Order: sequence, then structure tokens, then C-alpha cells
Amino acid sequence: MRFKLFTHSYMNLQLAGKRALVCGSTQGIGKASAVELALLGAHVTLIARDAEKLEAVRRSLDVSQGQQHHYLVADFAQPQTLQAALNDFSQREQTAHILINNTGGPPGGPILAAKPEEFTQAFSNHLLCNHLLVQALVPGMKAAGYGRIVNIISTSVKQPIPGLGVSNTIRAAVANWAKTLSLELAPFGITVNNVLPGLTRTSRLDSLIASRAKEAGLTVAEMEKKMQEEIPARRFATADEVAAAVAFLCSPAAAYINGINVPVDGGKTGNL
Repeated sequence: MRFKLFTHSYMNLQLAGKRALVCGSTQGIGKASAVELALLGAHVTLIARDAEKLEAVRRSLDVSQGQQHHYLVADFAQPQTLQAALNDFSQREQTAHILINNTGGPPGGPILAAKPEEFTQAFSNHLLCNHLLVQALVPGMKAAGYGRIVNIISTSVKQPIPGLGVSNTIRAAVANWAKTLSLELAPFGITVNNVLPGLTRTSRLDSLIASRAKEAGLTVAEMEKKMQEEIPARRFATADEVAAAVAFLCSPAAAYINGINVPVDGGKTGNL
């Protein structure tokens, strides 16, 4: 009797030789994503507005595979500073294979109370800066035949979150921009996907809990418990858990995943 031998290949998550540019990378999900990508072997370029914090994160990143990490200083509230940083990047690096778009969310509040300039500022911080980054990096991705663009947005693109009127609006615009972009870039080996974090243990969540507790006349501990009870997993996510989804979408293993929203929310979002 003859047996056919099957060989099994391992899922390829390695990013050695790839350059990743990670926005908002001095804290929270952005920082966790930078750490995870470096662990997979990527050279990482950090972007944020605080040079001291950027340097601290840069020093903490894994270099066991000979990676060289850098940072760029830019304030997304001032797109001209981002453009200047990208000009500096293009002079120093040939390309980036991975782009993580990640920017802090707009202030909360009911949509009816939002001022027109709040929408304008949020649109600039999120969509326009994302677009500047893509326009600067896509030519290099095309030349390399490899590109991963991951936008860290919010579950609000699937189900609007009460009290986040401006954020719900702008996040949805970014999601649709990304879907459109994914159709145009797919033939070049470039994927565009969105990661939608649910309630994640970050400084922004701590602020949200405190605000909701004050409004409801509850203690912070009581509000935290109440919010966790609304999540099927009965807990908040960690930034590392969101970063794991981001890193997978950046890997060679995710080459045929394109143009989708990936909730990382413990099952809370009430639709598919």
C-alpha cells in the first residue's frame, strides 16, 4: 500500500525586510502595533508629535533580527507638519511596505451640539492625513509588489456609538475611503483593511469611563462594571489584542484579505 505524503507549510507571519510606518505610536494601540510589527521582524518608523516619547518607544522595540527603527515628528492637527515629515522620510528610506493609520478620536458629545469646525478638524486629522500618507507611500508599495494599509478606526462604522457624534461621522468616512482605495490597489499586491477596536484599555477609555460615571452619578468602578457587562466577553480588550489583529493583516499570510472591517470587540457589536 502506498501513502501519499502531504507537506504542510506554516502560516507566514514574518515581516523581516519590511518597513512599517506606524502613526500615533507613542501610546495605546499605535504603540502596541509598533511593538508587534517589530517582533515579527519589521523595521519600524514611528510617527507622533512628541519627540521624547517617540525616542523612548523606538529604544524599546525589538532589534533581534537586525532591524533599524526610526521616528518622524508630526502633528496631525497640522497636516503641513506631516507633509514635511514624509518628505524627510522619502529622502532617507526607499519605501514603506506597511502603513498603520491611527489617530486619536475627536472629542465626544451629541452630534446636534457639534460645531462645524469640529467636523472640519476631525476630517483633516483623520481622512486627509491618511490620504497624504497613502499618496506618499503607495508608489513604493507598487514598486515592491507588496503593500499593507491598515486603518485603526472604531466599531462605530458598523454601529454608531451614542455620544460620539463627530467621531461616528468621520470614522464612517474613513471606512468608505478605505474600501474605495482597496478596489484601486488590489491589482498591485496592496491590501487595505480596517481594524475596529471595541472598548480597549487605554487612557482614552479611562477618560470615557470617568465622564460617563460623572454623568450617571456612579463611581468609576461601578461604571466600569456596567460597561463590561454589555460586552459578551465581560471585559475590555487590551491594546496588545488589537495589535495582534493589525499585525496579522500586515503579514504575507493575509495577502487575500482586502477591503474589510475587522471588529476586535469581544462580540459587542450588534451586527455582522
